[in-house]
Amino acid sequence: MVWFLGLGIGGLVLLVLSLVFDGVLEGLFDGLGGLDGLLSLPVVAGFLSALGLTGAVVLGTTGTGAGIATGAGVVAGVGVGWVTWRFSRALLHDTTAPAPRGEDLAGSSGSVVTAVPADGYGEVLLYLGGQPVKYAAKASAPVPRGTEVWVESVLSATSVHVRPVER
Repeated sequence: MVWFLGLGIGGLVLLVLSLVFDGVLEGLFDGLGGLDGLLSLPVVAGFLSALGLTGAVVLGTTGTGAGIATGAGVVAGVGVGWVTWRFSRALLHDTTAPAPRGEDLAGSSGSVVTAVPADGYGEVLLYLGGQPVKYAAKASAPVPRGTEVWVESVLSATSVHVRPVER
């Protein structure tokens, strides 16, 4: 029973170390090869902890021999290792939406913060990715402060061409 508990606790410690040091331990074993995927450190740690803890529970509760406890532990360890492998693959292959860019502003609405003259720049408050951002703004005709505007085009990374919203 002590061996099983030692394997279980050792596997849990190895799992915590692999999570805390995130890839450092895998980097130490890169020369061995094959630690990516099924033989990654979290998978091996999950297998060892499930093997040890399941073996200890089976041995302590049923009174059967170490062989049956080891077999039950191996079955549980393979299951936990497989679930850990699938979970880590899902996390590694998770794709997110692309980051918002200034070009995404065309067609969006905002409000004038500093009046936009016919021959110069004013300022508009727009929302890029849900965050308020001030941009320099040009317009074909003067636009007073507080007017709701549409972005017709993006002139540069910091300026846009706007027109008043007609209602």
